[in-house]
Amino acid sequence: MPHTSLPGASPEELRHAADQGLYDASREHDACGVGFVAHIKGLKAHHIVQQGLKILENLDHRGAVGADKLMGDGAGILIQIPDEYYRAEMAEQGVRLPPPGEYGVGMIFLPKEHASRLACVQELERAVKAEGQVLLGWRDVPVDAEMPMSPTVRAKEPVLKQIFIGRGPDVIVPDALERKLYVIRKTASSAIQALKLTHSREYYVPSMSCRTVIYKGLLLADQVGKYYKDLADTRVTSALALVHQRFSTNTFPEWPLAHPYRMVAHNGEINTVKGNFNWMRAREGVMKSPVLGDDLDKLYPISFESQSDTATFDNALELLVLSGYSLAHAAMMMIPEAWEQHPLMDERRRAFYEYHAAMMEPWDGPAAMVFTDGRQIGATLDRNGLRPTRYIITDDDIVVGASESGVLPISENRIVKKWRLQPGKMLLIDLEQGRIIEDEELKNQFASAKPYRQWIESVRIKLEHLPAHAEPHTFRESLLDRQQAFGYTQEDIKFLLSPMAQAGEEGIGSMGNDSPLAVLSDKNKPLFNYFKQLFAQVTNPPIDPIREAIVMSLVSFVGPKPNIYL
Repeated sequence: MPHTSLPGASPEELRHAADQGLYDASREHDACGVGFVAHIKGLKAHHIVQQGLKILENLDHRGAVGADKLMGDGAGILIQIPDEYYRAEMAEQGVRLPPPGEYGVGMIFLPKEHASRLACVQELERAVKAEGQVLLGWRDVPVDAEMPMSPTVRAKEPVLKQIFIGRGPDVIVPDALERKLYVIRKTASSAIQALKLTHSREYYVPSMSCRTVIYKGLLLADQVGKYYKDLADTRVTSALALVHQRFSTNTFPEWPLAHPYRMVAHNGEINTVKGNFNWMRAREGVMKSPVLGDDLDKLYPISFESQSDTATFDNALELLVLSGYSLAHAAMMMIPEAWEQHPLMDERRRAFYEYHAAMMEPWDGPAAMVFTDGRQIGATLDRNGLRPTRYIITDDDIVVGASESGVLPISENRIVKKWRLQPGKMLLIDLEQGRIIEDEELKNQFASAKPYRQWIESVRIKLEHLPAHAEPHTFRESLLDRQQAFGYTQEDIKFLLSPMAQAGEEGIGSMGNDSPLAVLSDKNKPLFNYFKQLFAQVTNPPIDPIREAIVMSLVSFVGPKPNIYL
């Protein structure tokens, strides 16, 4: 019998398993835990919030805990705005909230230092006024200050407040208010960063929306529901709850880096994040949005270099959604399924992906992504399916999805469907329509919406179709002199160039390279040897380019990057 791992097992259980010969510590693997629960028909209830917190507690083993048992990498929960609760709370302060959808709530992390905190508050209020919206009031977020907490975490703990913002006279629909809240958050954050306050790094806005609110922090999984007293009140209701327990891989644990982010929670890594970040930054000069209009320039920079891969992804997804793309459409653009080598894919869907591939590079890596805008909640896997997502649907219209099975104790006789997401596939629950939209229907809907194939053929030029007029060049220098000038070696000629010239294919060799870095070498090196390509270093299993050719692509797009809003 093969050795196995026992996620979430107690030390006593692990010792027992080891005694029986089934447990092997070397097979223990950890990664972030992500999960969600939602009512398909959009019925709000406090038990949805409770179930979300229970999922979080049951994913405790997926998060990182160091030598300090009270310090993890962070955890949190995203829910819909509990209107009844906030209305009653603000009424006690003499503030009468407008109807749902006509006000937004911002969850704010503020510095402990008084002067810095006051400056942040003033900039936020200034941004609200500048955008023509109405400042309704502030609220202190009640937390359990007596809860056992690591001294390191306590030292980083921010002051937690909520800002309530009403719609201005020019804002009519919730979507317009959501965009204004986005602009307020971005302009205030840029202004605060420009002030260069000593404690400005403690300022962060986990959420600012008229639909959702996020409770998160540098907490353990079972601490979120205890720390935030709001979550224990029965008036805090929601039709969805998105939770996450973090195992950080490329950034250190911090309060702002806990998930969920404003639209996503993520298990895995975005390995292309540096390139994606740079391309998004490069596009800022050419982007024009008919929806955002003049507000677009206020949003730059879209992302900051110090952010994690998930935060950068969230920034880009948020920009696409708030500029007019639907949530699922934006997710399909950023994490496309394998399409180029897929012989059975519908031609219209292939055209959809090919068109958008020229607009935006895929955000690749082993990723299970759950996303929501408060009206829909969905999940998708990367094209390789290297991170699992499993889900169940019950007979009372509850959907539970997570990075593993068994996150909620649900009787088998209540389950009407139990399945898993497959590589590149998507699951979407539309709470307003009150139904689940399956992958096939969802993608056919977007693929058929526009004449993508016609658009591609009208502008695309394939390199292989261009006439080639090869004329031999003449040089004053000898071939040997030119080879030496460009750093060619006998190995390059024999093992790399010769196979390419003779057979039209790359020579077979090892990916390893034990030659010294150019900057450390005592040999003369060509300029390009001083530059190195970045490769993913974490949790990537090897991909077989022959057996798994369907997920491999060598296509490159040459030419100016188009406006992503075309």
